[in-house]
Amino acid sequence: MGRILVTGFWICAITLLSCYGAVYWGTGLKIVKQDEYLEGLEYRKVRAINVPVIAEGAVQGYVIANLVFTADARTLRNLSVPIETFFIDETFRQVYSDEKLDFRKLSKYDVPALLANVKRKVNERMGAEIVRDVLVENFNFVSKSDIRS
Repeated sequence: MGRILVTGFWICAITLLSCYGAVYWGTGLKIVKQDEYLEGLEYRKVRAINVPVIAEGAVQGYVIANLVFTADARTLRNLSVPIETFFIDETFRQVYSDEKLDFRKLSKYDVPALLANVKRKVNERMGAEIVRDVLVENFNFVSKSDIRS
């Protein structure tokens, strides 16, 4: 009977020590966090923007712009509102209200200033530095006479 009790205590002691050792050894290991996918900049293409050009009290044609913006992928996923809507709205406002953009008298246009203004205004409206860069995919003018019905 004494042998059985000593053997039982021995088994319990070995079990407790091995559990303690496993937990102690496991806490010393560093857990390597793996990203689910590559983080970084994300390019978002927005739909084409058609801006009417009004001169002399009539529509003279339309500016058609396709723009792309870059932003941090993680920030875009965490936004509660779609940034594309703000981006399209601000681009429309900038092109529509620009007095220097006159297609009747063609001259070199300051596209970098337009893109910088769109970026700055969108970031101001969002309240954070979200848009990193704005790129032009297409920027054309179609006169009213060239439009097919």
